Amino acid sequence: MKEFLEIGKITGTHGIKGEVRLQPWCSGADFIKQFKTLYLDEKGSSGIELLSVRPHKGMAILRLSGVNDMNAAEAMRGRVLYCRRSDARLEPQQNFIADIIGCRVVNAESGAEYGVVRDVLNYGASDILEVELDGKKAYVPLIDEVVKKIDCDSLLVEIIPMKGLFDED
Repeated sequence: MKEFLEIGKITGTHGIKGEVRLQPWCSGADFIKQFKTLYLDEKGSSGIELLSVRPHKGMAILRLSGVNDMNAAEAMRGRVLYCRRSDARLEPQQNFIADIIGCRVVNAESGAEYGVVRDVLNYGASDILEVELDGKKAYVPLIDEVVKKIDCDSLLVEIIPMKGLFDED
């Protein structure tokens, strides 16, 4: 398992005092608030203190130590920020996206195998599992009506597919 996980990408500046806009790749600003330090690489070799975070129009506005003006904030544009896995607290039934990728997807009732999660996407309404089997892709909404169980320890996602999701017709 990866020790450092992506939480989002800095997309621009906010104001003139060095705040940055972060496109969250996690559950949002409330999740990010739990961290004191974020990291600028996936190895955790370069940490930066998180001074504040607040939600703003689907984004997170961050104040980072040493980023004190618009020029310093602009220099951060495009950077991906990471958190240390051991610093994160998850609610029961929550999982890291990185842990879902690679899980087998099976029918919760019949055990029929649908493929392997290759990616987790989000276009607004909900997360979507990109499932691949024999080069074919299917997209499974990560909603309670469809996804019945995620067991990252067993690398297994159990679903009850919606009509037409995996039908060949």
